[in-house]
Amino acid sequence: MDTGHKLRQDLLHHLASGLWRPGQRLPTERELSERYQVSRTTVRRVLASLKERGLITQTVGSGTYVRGQGAGARDSSDAATAATASPAELMEARLALEPAIVEMVIRHATPADFQRMEECCECAEAAATMEEFELWDAKLHETIAQATRNNFLREVFDLMNEVRSQDVWGQLKRRSLTPERRAAYQAEHRRLVAALKDRDAALARQLTLEHLLHVRRNLLGY
Repeated sequence: MDTGHKLRQDLLHHLASGLWRPGQRLPTERELSERYQVSRTTVRRVLASLKERGLITQTVGSGTYVRGQGAGARDSSDAATAATASPAELMEARLALEPAIVEMVIRHATPADFQRMEECCECAEAAATMEEFELWDAKLHETIAQATRNNFLREVFDLMNEVRSQDVWGQLKRRSLTPERRAAYQAEHRRLVAALKDRDAALARQLTLEHLLHVRRNLLGY
């Protein structure tokens, strides 16, 4: 039996639902251990898995934080950009950038990268709520960007994910995301990851573009 299952599920729920915002400090290992009646070793294992997925950051002597701010807080101008960018602007940027990075992903991605992409797909498919699904949807695209091994691009995608965390994006997603559309997105994600894993650049670019156009059509109507 996985003694950390309840702890892991609750932490994921808090992160996906927005109960914990970027930069917020998590309870200490001791507090989590006592609250969930598990060992400190189990707590550390669960936190390590969340850190590996890029959901939290840990700073020695300071604590554990929701990724996005904390020890490496973003510049206030970046935060302002994320707060004011519209969904249409975000989709325009994604359409320009995401198909264009495919070659870099294929050139630099490792088996561990592809495993993380597949884990994101699995978590999205298992998500119990729209908010949790959106978290893993965004995390998949971020993981693909991380596989470029280009720090500048990774920063750009982090900023795009901050835009996705804004209320206006969430409202659009809630209105537009039906069970049928979610299933279609999940299938599109699986095909895209498979094409990247096969190092098929032409197919991966095509699938990325088709997926983003599908998302834009459902969100914005064009």
